This record gives sequence, C-alpha cells and structure tokens, in this order.
Amino acid sequence: MQNTLEQYDAVVEQCRSLFIKKMTDYGSAWRILRLPSLTDQIFIKAQRIRQLQENGVRKVDEDEKAEFIGIINYSIMALIQLELGIVAHPDLTIDKATNLYDKHIKITKKLMEDKNHDYGEAWRDMRINSLTDLILQKLLRVKQIEDNKGKTLVSEGIDANYQDMINYAIFAMIHMSAKG
Repeated sequence: MQNTLEQYDAVVEQCRSLFIKKMTDYGSAWRILRLPSLTDQIFIKAQRIRQLQENGVRKVDEDEKAEFIGIINYSIMALIQLELGIVAHPDLTIDKATNLYDKHIKITKKLMEDKNHDYGEAWRDMRINSLTDLILQKLLRVKQIEDNKGKTLVSEGIDANYQDMINYAIFAMIHMSAKG
C-alpha cells in the first residue's frame, strides 16, 4: 500500500500543478459552470480516451494521460461546485481554489485507502481499458442522477461518483507510468 500512496501522490501533484497553472491563466472562470456542464466535459474526455484505445490513432496532440488529468481536475471542480454552488462571476483566488482542491483530493484519497483495504488493491490487476469503461459508467450514472434532479432511492450520491472517477483515473495513470 505504501507504494500506492506514493504513486497516488505523484499523480495528484501533476494534476494539482496543472490546475494551479490554469487558475493562473484563466482564473476561476469554471465557477460559472453548472454540474451537468462539468459532467459533460468529463464525458468528452472519457469518450476520447475510449476512442483512442479502440482506434489507436489520434489527430489531436493530447494523449490519454492529458485526458485522465482532465477527468481528475474537472471532477475536483465538480466537487467544489457541489460544496460551494454555482456563481455568476468567478470568485475564487488561486489560494482558495487550491485549498479546496487539496481538501477534496484528501477526502478522495481517504476513500481510495478504505476501498483498497477492503478490495485488496484489485485495481492493480485491472486493465486501463476497464478503468476507462468504469469512468464512463460512472458518468452515465451521474447524468441520470442529474436528470433526476439529484434524487436517488438507494444509490450513492453524485459526489461519490466523482470521487470514484478521480480514483479510477489516478489508477489508470499509475498503470500508464508503470508501462513507461
């Protein structure tokens, strides 16, 4: 598990670094996005990964890794939006947004640790394609929950689905870095 924690933190640092750089470039313009818009952004990234996996050909100069980073960062943005609500104008400083990023990644990492304990790190034997499919499945679940105005009868909420997508994307990136 120690190796997992180090690998997890290394992936998070890549994603966090890009998040901060984009906050520097664009500010918190993403704060105006409604949850379905963020979900759709994540869906676009996951669908592109699946297309790359199936076709093996890309015409845009971004690889799967960049798309997985996008899934992670957009999912964190969605968790922040769930916590703070949507605004009409950007309202977060880089420091405040980074603190919220860190808060949500800490909660998500704890979830990963708890699940890894119970599942025995089964994700290590999964293929990246399967992790991609699970992300797409979670996205379809989130879209259905959004269409149901956030109501569920027996299912986990939207936040748990975003957290799972983050963890699946991090697992995929760990697998990709192991392949070199």
